[in-house]
Amino acid sequence: MVSRRNFISTAGLTTLAGVSGFEPIFAATKDKRPKPSGGGLKLSFVPHELTLKHTFTLANSSRKTTPDVLTRIEFDGMVGYGEASMPPYLGESIDSVSKFLSSLNLAQFKDPFRVEEILSYVDSVLPGNCAAKASVDIALHDLLGKIMGQPWYKIWGFKPETTPNTSFTIGIDTPEVVRQKVAEAAPYKILKVKLGMATDREMVETIRSSTDRPLCVDVNQGWTDKNKALETIHWLKEKGVVFVEQPMPKTAIDDIAWLTEHSPLPIIGDESVQRLPDVIKAKGVYNGINIKLMKCTGMREAHQMLTLAKSLGMKVMIGCMTETSCAISAAAQLSPKCDWADLDGNLLISNDPYSGVQVVDGKITLQDRSGIGLEIVQPVF
Repeated sequence: MVSRRNFISTAGLTTLAGVSGFEPIFAATKDKRPKPSGGGLKLSFVPHELTLKHTFTLANSSRKTTPDVLTRIEFDGMVGYGEASMPPYLGESIDSVSKFLSSLNLAQFKDPFRVEEILSYVDSVLPGNCAAKASVDIALHDLLGKIMGQPWYKIWGFKPETTPNTSFTIGIDTPEVVRQKVAEAAPYKILKVKLGMATDREMVETIRSSTDRPLCVDVNQGWTDKNKALETIHWLKEKGVVFVEQPMPKTAIDDIAWLTEHSPLPIIGDESVQRLPDVIKAKGVYNGINIKLMKCTGMREAHQMLTLAKSLGMKVMIGCMTETSCAISAAAQLSPKCDWADLDGNLLISNDPYSGVQVVDGKITLQDRSGIGLEIVQPVF
């Protein structure tokens, strides 16, 4: 197996340097830009706690709600919408997101097409705060797509017919509730199973008693012994599992690399892969990566990560947190170039104020709507 350190010191950093300067090409649409009125971008936001349909249990946490902040950016009478979703492990809160957004001065920017300049400024204000930054990025992309009158998958040149099926997540629970969740997931062609506890085999067996659909599993760093992990993965392959996500703690780099080398199933990095530089570090440790807008500050960097990972021969999954249709629809714009998708966060909540990307017969289906393809169901601003 290629040494991770050797890879980083040779080809990796060269590739990263080539991708990090990426900015969407707007030259063909510049003549369609609205004439500046003299005002700059206007940012506003409102808290919107997400209510889960079921208690969501992972290897190391359980919750019934997820804090969330919805954003909007206005420019010359047009509006783009964004979102910051904050599951506990991100370390952000409604207070921290609100404080960060309040510190921004987007009014200084008179041209929304200066994406690199605007988002570089947002990223430089404070370290971290990735979900807060993503909420600005998504709203800006939505605004620009509306100005251009095109959805982002078209601006990027992606074919909507190549979108993958999305998995539907089955959280850790009692056998009775697991069977109920499997029944509710009937329209979906692949199920994502949360593992990482002593009940792992019981979880899989319970699901297998109800369906023979393909499974993927997300361990959320829950396994600690690489030999037991490998034994379990061999068993999972026999049960129709197609890949394993973040099986061990992200700090156990050598153990994960060993597991990836010996595993009969692809090993995908999630918590280990937050932003663009982490893609280089993941090469030789994982077979692929899970890109999430809330981890990587939004659509701009997600596109960079996708491009870099593909250039390195890695598999790519586009994933999500518990989110409204806003962030899900934004992430879905990238899905035609991804190997797998886990974009069900909006399907797990009961108070989604938007409508966007649809799942038809288990497949992500992109509409020909400008921006990220969002419609307002319940006004929140």
